[in-house]
Amino acid sequence: MSKLGDLGAKLYRGEVGYDFVGKRKIWYGISILITITAIVGLAVRGLNMGIEFEGGAVFNTPKTSVSVAKAEEVAEETSGHDALVQKLGNDTLRIQIAGVDTAKSDHIKVELAKELDMKADDINADLVGPSWGEQIANKAWQGLAIFMILVVIYLAIAFEWRMALAALIALIHDITITVGVYALVGFEVTPGTVIGLLTILGYSLYDTVVVFDSLKEQSKDLAKQTRFTYSEVANRSINSTLVRSINTTVVALLPVAGLLFIGGGFLGAGMLNDISLSLFVGLAAGAYSSIFIATPLVADFKETEPQMKALKKRVLAKRRAAAAKGESAETPVSADESPQDAEPDEDSAPAVVGPRSGPRAQPTRNRGRGRPSGKRR
Repeated sequence: MSKLGDLGAKLYRGEVGYDFVGKRKIWYGISILITITAIVGLAVRGLNMGIEFEGGAVFNTPKTSVSVAKAEEVAEETSGHDALVQKLGNDTLRIQIAGVDTAKSDHIKVELAKELDMKADDINADLVGPSWGEQIANKAWQGLAIFMILVVIYLAIAFEWRMALAALIALIHDITITVGVYALVGFEVTPGTVIGLLTILGYSLYDTVVVFDSLKEQSKDLAKQTRFTYSEVANRSINSTLVRSINTTVVALLPVAGLLFIGGGFLGAGMLNDISLSLFVGLAAGAYSSIFIATPLVADFKETEPQMKALKKRVLAKRRAAAAKGESAETPVSADESPQDAEPDEDSAPAVVGPRSGPRAQPTRNRGRGRPSGKRR
């Protein structure tokens, strides 16, 4: 078995683990800092909206040796507006100029042809009206709102409202970070960006639901035992699915990184950046929020319940009593034993503390005959 597979098996069995939930204040602090940075970047720099949202004209030139810098300078002098120029793979140029109407577009086309030493008829011009861009933006916001509502309803039915609320907070966290990164780096926001944003929300929810499903299964009848608190069971759920979440995220990030760094950066296919940046940042933020934000939030919400508060007091009281007697409390639950199956009178430590200690349980013997119950005569 590979080292990663062996680690995953140990995490699943509870033999090793990391206290994600116990250190949740650190993760909350990091997320708050990143979110504030993203909001400040959005407020100061704003988003570089594409012409699909603001309206404008797109000019596609024939094959040319004119540099991007030269074409951008000419386009801005001719139009009086900021221009975005991209060199495509076949040595043609794509020139975007926002805020121009049909009459001005025709004039710009003629002037561009003159300055770039090409025929005006060879330049293909497409005009996007501002009203159409506004419709696209409104539809994008409506789609995002409907998506959020459906997600909350589904999670509230499949799990419970606390998990639905935690997942919603994690999704807002992911969206804010992704939008903030777009503002900071100045990448253009296009319909492709919106598609990428909705896609990464699905990936983020996938990782979150996997952990929630494990937590739901392990926390059945939790209040009937006195070995584990809800936070400890939540922490075990994260650890048992950790390697799976990492593998899923890495496999998803590799092709997206190829689009962003090789296709958009090295090869110069700038249009790939529209969708690849939102996917790359969103996938990374979604993996982070599923592990460090969503499940710790559920533990916080759940342990405000009187029943879970009482359970925590009983668990801690029993451990203090065991410690006073000098008894070991390190008996984590095994892979095939859920917390709800644990005996109420056993003393134990948190769900993920390290290797199992103490002797193994002996086979049950037949009291009447003094031999193992499964042995034949």
